Amino acid sequence: MIPFNKASVSKLEEEYLIDALQSSKLSGDGKYTLRVYEQLRQRFGIQNMLLTTSGTTALEMASILIDLTSEDEVIVPSFTFSSTVNAFLLRGAKPVFCDIRPDTFNIDETLIERLITDKTRAIYCVDYAGIPCEMDAINEIASKHGLFVIEDAAQSIGSTYKGRYAGALSEFGCYSFHETKNYVMGEGGGIVLNEPKYLERAEIIREKGTNRRQVLKGWTDKYTWHDIGSSFLPSDLLAAVLCAQLERYDEIMDKRMRIWNTYHEQLKPLERLGKLRRAIVPHEVQHNAHMYNIVLPDDTTRTRLVDKLKEQGIMAYICYVPLHSAPMGKRLGWSAEDCPVTEDMGARVLRLPLYADMAQEQAEIVVKQILKWL
Repeated sequence: MIPFNKASVSKLEEEYLIDALQSSKLSGDGKYTLRVYEQLRQRFGIQNMLLTTSGTTALEMASILIDLTSEDEVIVPSFTFSSTVNAFLLRGAKPVFCDIRPDTFNIDETLIERLITDKTRAIYCVDYAGIPCEMDAINEIASKHGLFVIEDAAQSIGSTYKGRYAGALSEFGCYSFHETKNYVMGEGGGIVLNEPKYLERAEIIREKGTNRRQVLKGWTDKYTWHDIGSSFLPSDLLAAVLCAQLERYDEIMDKRMRIWNTYHEQLKPLERLGKLRRAIVPHEVQHNAHMYNIVLPDDTTRTRLVDKLKEQGIMAYICYVPLHSAPMGKRLGWSAEDCPVTEDMGARVLRLPLYADMAQEQAEIVVKQILKWL
């Protein structure tokens, strides 16, 4: 059996988790949360970040911070997880789905401007498969039209675009530390506030609309209700796990990159034969080996290959059912014809198993079975 994903857990995670359990600070913003912030400052230069209960709630916080309402529209790719869109649907804002690039599966920056109306308030872009979007162009469009940009960097922590780290490429960056991601805390995420002016309000929103964090900092002796908010603060127990993961940052990254490179090199013959297309990484991007995708000739070939791999105990999955043609998307008035590239790629992309502790021999078995069948 070769699973699709498996978190890399060492004795260090156990040690930190037990230490956190034995402390008197089990709720959020304890010593391990603060250590995570320091690790991210040192490695990525991130100055203002708040851990959240998930990547989803990080996106929800961003939607609150920019004061989205039912009068607003948000431009967003359809090739993403539901969290990206739910984050602003919960504020009443309406999605305007933009088609994707056929190479990276990221939002097609050349199509964004034609979708802007007087109701457009924001662009939510998704760094698919750990490959950042064409952020310079997107930020330029946003600046021209007075729009917010939220970078859904759930999959791209550690990736860079033109030498700058994902999550720090727009006003707001949102990470996920779900167990399926490169660095995990079980369930959890983080919002990066690249404009310091948002930090104080973000702290209030994360603490159920109160200024409780100011009390913990010693800035005031009592806290009260100041704004809307929710319970977006994760336990320090989870932060302890993430702290250990980040201390193992290079180890985990190197292991994942080895598997990614094995797939990329050994699948080259099938690409030359026209049997599949390998992953494409733009020259200005350094990816983080979050996932490895192949593109197959059609949906039938993909379905049969998935079945054949499963027969051999190999778990491989499609990525997303495009949101614009999913049941909820149809209820919102969208149809398959609205995003043709997304519809095409959504039917042909296959995600191969990839995790840090996967042995190279296992990756070679996956390639062998793909070669054998295709």
